[in-house]
Amino acid sequence: MKKTIKDIDIENKRLLIRVDFNIPLDEDLKISDDNRIMASLPTINYCLERGSRVVLMSHLGRPRGKVVAEMRLTQAAKRLAELIGKEIKKTDDCIGNSAKEAAANLKEGEVLLLENLRFHPEEEENNSDFARELSRCGEIFINDAFSAAHRAHASTTGVAKFLPSVAGLLMEKEILHLEQLLREPAHPFIVILGGAKIADKIGVIENMTKKLDSLIIGGAMASTFLKGQGIEVGSSRVEVEKLDVTVTLLKNMGSTLLLPVDFVIANRFSQDAETRNTEADNIPDGWMIMDIGSRSIARFCEVLKDAKTVLWNGPVGVFEMSPFIKGTETIARFLSQLNATVVIGGGDTVSAIRHFGLANCYSHVSTGGGALLEFLEGKMLPGIAVLEDKDSCN
Repeated sequence: MKKTIKDIDIENKRLLIRVDFNIPLDEDLKISDDNRIMASLPTINYCLERGSRVVLMSHLGRPRGKVVAEMRLTQAAKRLAELIGKEIKKTDDCIGNSAKEAAANLKEGEVLLLENLRFHPEEEENNSDFARELSRCGEIFINDAFSAAHRAHASTTGVAKFLPSVAGLLMEKEILHLEQLLREPAHPFIVILGGAKIADKIGVIENMTKKLDSLIIGGAMASTFLKGQGIEVGSSRVEVEKLDVTVTLLKNMGSTLLLPVDFVIANRFSQDAETRNTEADNIPDGWMIMDIGSRSIARFCEVLKDAKTVLWNGPVGVFEMSPFIKGTETIARFLSQLNATVVIGGGDTVSAIRHFGLANCYSHVSTGGGALLEFLEGKMLPGIAVLEDKDSCN
C-alpha cells in the first residue's frame, strides 16, 4: 500500500498537489461539468484544515506544448474559490520565478493554482529539468490525479525524483476500491462492459476472467462479438481486426459471457431515425444496433440481482439519444438499488449516471478512463509506482 497524506506531517508544509482539473468548457468558456474539481476537494480541504500551504497543478485539454488562451485554468480557479470559500491565487505559468515566488509567499491555509502544465512540451516528455522546476514550488509532492496516473509525465512521475511523494485522498480511494475488485471481490462478481471498442478492454477481460462469475457485453462491442459468431449485424460498427479475439473469448468463457439477445436498431445514427425492435440474429442490411432490447435488459437484470460485486464500464446503448436510452438507464437504476459493491468507471458511463441523477448511489464512481482500464489490466500505473510505500517510510 502506498503512503498517503494521512501518514505524514503536513502542518504548515508547502504541498505540491497534482490534481485533475481537465474540465469541459462550453463555447463561452464556462465550466459544463465541475465533477473533477469536486473530486479534489477532500484532499484540498484536509490539507487546509491542517494549515498547509497548497500549490495545485493540473493540465487542461491538449494545447500541444503551446499557450492557448482558451485552455488557461482561470475558470477552474474561479470555481474552486466558490467551492471552498477562499481566494485562489493563480500564476500565468507553472514554472519560473513568478511561480516559485508565488509559492514561497503563500501563508498558512492559502491556495495557489499553477497555470496549465501542458503549455510546456516538457510536461508530456517527462523532462527532468522541467520536473525539477515544478518541484521548487513545494516541499512534499501529493499525487491526487488518478485519472492521469497512467501517464509518465513530469507532474505525475518526474517530480517524485525531487520531493517526498505520497497519495492524496482521492488517489487512495481509487486504489482501495479497485484493488478490492482485483484481489478479493465478493461473489457473485459480475462485470458489465459496453461502449465502442473491444480493443480498449481486452486486457481487462483477460486479467479478470478467472475472478468474475459473469461478463455482460453491451454497446457497440456486442456487434463484433455477434459478427464473430457469423451473425450479420447490418451497418453496426465491427472491429474486424478483433473478430478472432471474440471467437476465442466466446470459446474459453462459454456461458460465463452473456451477449444481448435482442436490440433496438435504427436506419441511421440519429435522434430522429426510424427504429425497430429485433432479435439479435435478424438485423437487416443498412440498420445498426443502438441499444439493447427489452428481453436483454430483463435477462441481464436477472443475472445482476444476486450479485455481490459489480464493475460497470461502458454504456450498453447510445444513451445520449432519447430513443436509445432505456438499456443504459434501466441498468443504472437497477444497480443503484442493488445490495452489493458497485463500481462505475469510464467517462461515458459516468456521464450517463450523472445524467440520470444517480452519481451518489454507488459504492465508488471512478475518475479514471484510461487509468482505470490499465489498473484493471493489472498494470502498475507510473503515477502510483513512484509514490512511497508505507513499509519503506521513515
